[in-house]
Amino acid sequence: MPVCELCDTCLFFNDKMPDMPAVAGFLKDKYCRGTFEVCARFQVYREFGREHVPDGLFPNESDILPGIVDGLRRRLKN
Repeated sequence: MPVCELCDTCLFFNDKMPDMPAVAGFLKDKYCRGTFEVCARFQVYREFGREHVPDGLFPNESDILPGIVDGLRRRLKN
């Protein structure tokens, strides 16, 4: 099974959800140890770099990803 290259340093993977271990475990299995290419955090990293990944962004928040990407493009363009 593929593992995301960011696991060692990803804030989410390293216990962003300590009070919800079952949910965190599910998300880690699905995104971090599975289809990490669709992870919202990985997508921001791939396009803009690690320093631009929002700390609070969850792997499954693809619904807010377009707004984050648009905002980063505008900010980094200037």
